[in-house]
Amino acid sequence: MKKISWVTHEDYDIPLPENHKFTASKFSDLYNELKTSDFYHRAKILSPQKASVDEVSICHDLDYVLKIKNGTLSDKEIRRLGFKWSETLSNRSFLAVNGTLLTCKEAIKNGIANHLAGGTHHSHRDFGSGYCVFNDLAYASLHLIRTHQVKKILIFDTDVHQGDGTASILKDNDKIFTCSIHCKNNFPFRKSISDMDVELDDNLEDNEYLEILYQTLNSCIKNFNPDLVIFDTGVDIHENDKLGNLKITTEGLLKRDITVLEFFKNKSIPIATVIGGGYSNDKLELAKRHSLIFKATSIVFNNYI
Repeated sequence: MKKISWVTHEDYDIPLPENHKFTASKFSDLYNELKTSDFYHRAKILSPQKASVDEVSICHDLDYVLKIKNGTLSDKEIRRLGFKWSETLSNRSFLAVNGTLLTCKEAIKNGIANHLAGGTHHSHRDFGSGYCVFNDLAYASLHLIRTHQVKKILIFDTDVHQGDGTASILKDNDKIFTCSIHCKNNFPFRKSISDMDVELDDNLEDNEYLEILYQTLNSCIKNFNPDLVIFDTGVDIHENDKLGNLKITTEGLLKRDITVLEFFKNKSIPIATVIGGGYSNDKLELAKRHSLIFKATSIVFNNYI
């Protein structure tokens, strides 16, 4: 039987100050957490190659891409991004976009694939923002459309923060449908316009959230019939996330992921998942939250062993 493709790279971690809000080791922490799971044996581990400057320019201005490559961001651009430039940050940024693209290609072949990174949805065409350097969601989608590997893509973003960069980059593309379900009173405070935006009130709990989620899934399919879904599984909707304002439990997170995966599997639409945002002072607890999409995948696609 087929194994499920997991895409990762040993160079994904980012060197950051100890008190930084972003967990520097979150990507290797997640991989180490998954190695202890009872579904690790179902995985086929793949790693991406670095994207080129020209390739990344499919969704970003060349001048911005060169600033990331060469380390010539201004102090203002660094503050907006939230990361100081380093060779490691630059290298992993060119890797991660191709990680999501590789995940999408594996999903198209096999019906499902998971990326142990990705979801950098705050990156705009000419600037990075909110810990997002390059927009992997826009990058992968535009590449797949332009190379005729699929005709229509749905980006289904359930991170607690709106996918403003994704919406901005793809606003004029009728072959890519952007849907963002996010907390209304949270970053970014100046939001872009997605094809479908669903704003959530603070302190929303599991039952109401899952009802809204299912309604949104049906609305997306009613409006758009994709050949591929890219599912941003941000865990910052969790009740204990330090940058989220919702009250979704760990059980609620798992139910979200299972609901989305089952919905598209039942319609025979391939799904590529990315991990999105998640913030905690307890890095092991954060890794457990991010591992839930992999657990959900093993449950829904239980014929892949």
